[in-house]
Amino acid sequence: MAELESTVFIVDDDAAVRDGLQELVRTIRLPVETFDTAQKFLDAYHPAHPGCLLLDVRLPGMSGLRLQDELIARGITLPIIFISGHGDLPMAVEAMKKGAFDFLEKPVGDQALLDRISAALAEDQQRRRTHARIQTFQKELDLLTAREREVLDLLKAGKSTNAIAETLSITQKTAQVHRARILEKLHVESVPELMAVLHGSA
Repeated sequence: MAELESTVFIVDDDAAVRDGLQELVRTIRLPVETFDTAQKFLDAYHPAHPGCLLLDVRLPGMSGLRLQDELIARGITLPIIFISGHGDLPMAVEAMKKGAFDFLEKPVGDQALLDRISAALAEDQQRRRTHARIQTFQKELDLLTAREREVLDLLKAGKSTNAIAETLSITQKTAQVHRARILEKLHVESVPELMAVLHGSA
């Protein structure tokens, strides 16, 4: 399956606003899809599709904040940039607390908006890379032997090779071999890198 191109999704019930935003996004040659309701976006969007979402707060039917709740419930981490002409501080605070990428008041300067879109797309790519690495890492963990899992648990607890050898009643050399095999199987260069990936997958 070909890799999907990052797309800017726009949800706004004002046709003039949708068209204006669409034209602006096209000036930087990005694919763009527009929707006049939150439900239509929700029905059309697939989580595998990278990009970001420009979202109005006040919409007929499902509001922008309600759509944000629904995306969270579905485990969809698409970065959301709220754009609102009616937005007040409590709305912005609520949206940001729930993980919105940004909350902008209309009118927004063209370049300022394009900068935030670029930053949101970069954030989405980073999240997807991290998620893919974690998925791969989980599969790699299944390749460890029972003894290697014991060693890994002790490494996670911050134990040194000497302490691991003592705890498991094995030689220090054997503990080192197990540690080396763990790093090799999990495709990491060092114990600190291993810990970073483990914490990311927790």
